[in-house]
Amino acid sequence: MTAAFLHPFAKPTREHFIPITKGSGAVLWDAEGNEYIDAMASLWYCAVGHGRAEIADAVATQMRELAAYSCFDPFTSPVADELAERLAALSPVPDARIFLCGSGSEAVDTALKLARLTHVLAGEPQRTMIISRVRGYHGTNYGGTSAQGIAPNREGYGPLVPDIVQVPSDDVEALSVLMAEHSERIAAVITEPVQGAGGVHPPTAGYLEHLRRLCDQHDALLIFDEVITGFGRLGAWFGAEHFGVIPDLTTFAKAVTSGYQPLGGVIVGARPRRALESDPEFILRHGYTYSGHAAACAAALANLSVFENEGLFHEAHRIGARLGAGLRALADDGVIDHARGEVAVWAAGLRPDQDAMVIRDRMLAAGVITRAIGPDTCTFCPPLVTSDEQIDRIIDVLAAAAIH
Repeated sequence: MTAAFLHPFAKPTREHFIPITKGSGAVLWDAEGNEYIDAMASLWYCAVGHGRAEIADAVATQMRELAAYSCFDPFTSPVADELAERLAALSPVPDARIFLCGSGSEAVDTALKLARLTHVLAGEPQRTMIISRVRGYHGTNYGGTSAQGIAPNREGYGPLVPDIVQVPSDDVEALSVLMAEHSERIAAVITEPVQGAGGVHPPTAGYLEHLRRLCDQHDALLIFDEVITGFGRLGAWFGAEHFGVIPDLTTFAKAVTSGYQPLGGVIVGARPRRALESDPEFILRHGYTYSGHAAACAAALANLSVFENEGLFHEAHRIGARLGAGLRALADDGVIDHARGEVAVWAAGLRPDQDAMVIRDRMLAAGVITRAIGPDTCTFCPPLVTSDEQIDRIIDVLAAAAIH
């Protein structure tokens, strides 16, 4: 008989899972005492590593004072106010405000709604079209599912949110043609700076710059989904900094707290901010019970301090250079087909005769956690405290699993 817990992204009939019970730095242990290198930072998020007492203490201190309270009008939370000010200052987006929610999926749906709302408030309610890219992953709420570029994740859920269309991932010409055909109807283009859960696909040279120019040309908003790329993964606070392209709306989650508490949000840039503030009588009728959750905001503030105090941007570049070099060496030797990645997020592209799930399970048995995506990709997103020796172990275990 299966257990009561219905697991996400798993077969409902699966009966056996690995119970992870403890973590420290880049290392995890299961209930039987087996040790694993966490080469995925859990699910792309544990940037500062596991077992951080300073974050746990910050959350506990906040919870002893006030765990949470609604931030709906007329209330606020001082710790949420502090976090919003800090995030606005860290963001490369000028004149930004911060909307807070509980997850990346909520952040994506918020950004899509705000994009359409911006045009309504600007007197162009016909601008409802959202354009996304094939391979893009934008969470699993209905808006994000509708913007999914991973076909199996869209199947079986009935009619999705209308007026969301997709273009091939790296085809600027296809995007340009679509935007020209529907110039007066486009609300926004949404993209990950580096496509993450779709298999780690960095943008082709100049692609993000083209998106920015096309959005400006057609009066559309540019949304960066930085749920994975935000907070150090690309060696900067945000991927927008790394690539030098500034969006209008930015979603974030995951590494903003390194997973110590669930928290997400949207950086609202100058253009949507002006629209939202244009009528002093306008009420933003959107929000979540846990928008501005005090304990989650305390976790984020402590987590951001770890980044600053320990120089984790530099560590991202160190880890990425060593991990990327190791993967490319395996590709050069024919152990895998190819390597692809950006700074500290990488993927092993497998040969046609290899199977990602088989390699994942072999690596698990040898004490390294990777994520299998489709039949031909294993991904790597290690905590930014992973040592050189641990990176080398990840590469060695992948090599052994791939040539088994």
